[in-house]
Amino acid sequence: MTSLDKPTHDAGQSPPDGGREDDGQVHDSRAVTEAALFEAFGGIRGMVETVLPGLIFVTIFTINKDLHVSAIAALAVSVVMLVVRLLRKDTVKHAFSGVFGVAFGVVFAMFTGNAKDFYLPGMLYTLGLALAYIITTLAGVPLIGLMLGPVFKENLSWRTRNPGRKKAYTKASWAWGLILLAKCAILFPLYWWADTTQLGWILVILKIPPFLLAVWLTWVFLAKAPPPIDVFAEMEAAEKAEEAERAAREGNVAEADEPAAGRHRRGA
Repeated sequence: MTSLDKPTHDAGQSPPDGGREDDGQVHDSRAVTEAALFEAFGGIRGMVETVLPGLIFVTIFTINKDLHVSAIAALAVSVVMLVVRLLRKDTVKHAFSGVFGVAFGVVFAMFTGNAKDFYLPGMLYTLGLALAYIITTLAGVPLIGLMLGPVFKENLSWRTRNPGRKKAYTKASWAWGLILLAKCAILFPLYWWADTTQLGWILVILKIPPFLLAVWLTWVFLAKAPPPIDVFAEMEAAEKAEEAERAAREGNVAEADEPAAGRHRRGA
């Protein structure tokens, strides 16, 4: 039965089974969205790996004001978390990004001798990411769609074949860009006016809440969007259809090449 053959329901009438099937589809869609966001952004463990090095740095620096000890401790924690992931054979992309981010901060702070510069590379990265979200959205290819498309197995099909999802990705990218810009608007003045410990503690405090807000808004927008088009399943189906068509052609050719006498005996 095609979609045109399926019975429709008048406004105000309940669908069959009280709408349980539609509710189940909505629940499955939201569950898939939650799982994809959890995978893409690292989940709770990814948040811990993001916050812990900066927390170690500012805690030690608050106690002893020693830039070298604070920086080395933060870098060591990042490396340990990476090694743990490698030993457990987990996804290491978030741990690797954390190590590189901390390493850049350590090198920069050591080079300038200013402990506040430990935070500057991360702040510049946040600003660049905010601009990337906004610029790609204005260009019609919202960054959040580029990031989540492969996770949902839809790749770039949302750009031309699924306008509802493109609209959701556009809203989500605007949310990420504006939230990160607001975060930068708080941090960069503090970089100039506050001391290292004040900047460090505010950075730690602002690590998770803006991130959770952006992820939650992304989930809200995508949960209301049409389901993704599984382009991988489409390619597999096309390959199977092509193989079946090839097999059918080969069978027809073999039958056509069979001698007439043989066909006559088989028919008898």
